[in-house]
Amino acid sequence: MNIIPAIDLYEGKVVRLLYGDYSKMTVFSDDPLGIAKDFEAQGAKHIHIVDLEGAKNGTTPNIKTVETIIKNTSLSAEVGGGIRSEETVEKYLDIGAERIILGTAAVENRGLLVAVAGKHPENIAVGADIKDGFVAVKGWTVKTNSDCFGFCREMEEIGVNYLICTDISKDGAMAGTNIPLYKRLSEELKINIIASGGISSLEDVKRLAGLDIFGAIIGKAYYTGAISIKEATEVVL
Repeated sequence: MNIIPAIDLYEGKVVRLLYGDYSKMTVFSDDPLGIAKDFEAQGAKHIHIVDLEGAKNGTTPNIKTVETIIKNTSLSAEVGGGIRSEETVEKYLDIGAERIILGTAAVENRGLLVAVAGKHPENIAVGADIKDGFVAVKGWTVKTNSDCFGFCREMEEIGVNYLICTDISKDGAMAGTNIPLYKRLSEELKINIIASGGISSLEDVKRLAGLDIFGAIIGKAYYTGAISIKEATEVVL
């Protein structure tokens, strides 16, 4: 299992939200590249970057910051937030992103998803952000009628290779991750599962690694010092 530390960007700063609530935002750093370099120094090979401004309004206000991180580290970057057109997908691929995450677009523009997943099968991930058992969109602000497991099965049928599943109720709460959710997904799907939300201890990391999923995203736990990226990386070796 891959350890994937996360940077959430808002106005060029590294921030974290609680339960996906933009009114509950904490700024951790105004030096995203410095944070990314620390991930790298601790042994990380991957990084998860989300443009929170873009997630709300479908633009790319932090793309220069993303490019700076990609160009100045060796980290394999997956990038999400506001990616709702093929043009934006190509822009992120052009600056060196490894995987592009479609969230809102995967729900609301299935034609776009089918097109880019067909064109770039190894470079497209879908973000399934779960709120009360249903998929949420637009920066987690709108809950849809799409059932979590039905939606994830549809993604596999389309040919999506990577699924980043976030339990919003766990995100940023430092109260543990939703192991039963990821266990069921790993058993029912052949798609590469990346767990996100609430991973707050090395025990969480160990339990997820035991499910043989592709990766685990570590966010707030890094910033509060609850999990060392170095220790997490060593746990899954």
